[in-house]
Amino acid sequence: MSTITFSSAAILPARPATRLRLTARGRRLLLALAAVPLAGGIAFAALSGGTAIASNESVATASFETVTVMPGDTLWSIAESVAPGADPREVIGDITRLNVLQGGALQIGQEIAIPAQYSE
Repeated sequence: MSTITFSSAAILPARPATRLRLTARGRRLLLALAAVPLAGGIAFAALSGGTAIASNESVATASFETVTVMPGDTLWSIAESVAPGADPREVIGDITRLNVLQGGALQIGQEIAIPAQYSE
């Protein structure tokens, strides 16, 4: 019977094939390359974000009246009362778009904005 013995000299530690060492100059270069996209994004936002303010254009304001929903009110009854001479379906569509109503559900006490062409 034979015995095998291992000594610490027989087991060599694994060394990496290459070792990357960054000098101070290399770290500065790496930081500068990482900062370029950030600086570009900030510059783009600064140049394109201020055009509305610098254009000296006036902003159109919407004028409308509001109607408070009472018990028993529907969009159809509100449309007939604010624009008796118009087609109620068109008035309901305009009111729905202006107030961003989903499905035409109304709550008692809710303030409904009426488009300016019907509130005259």
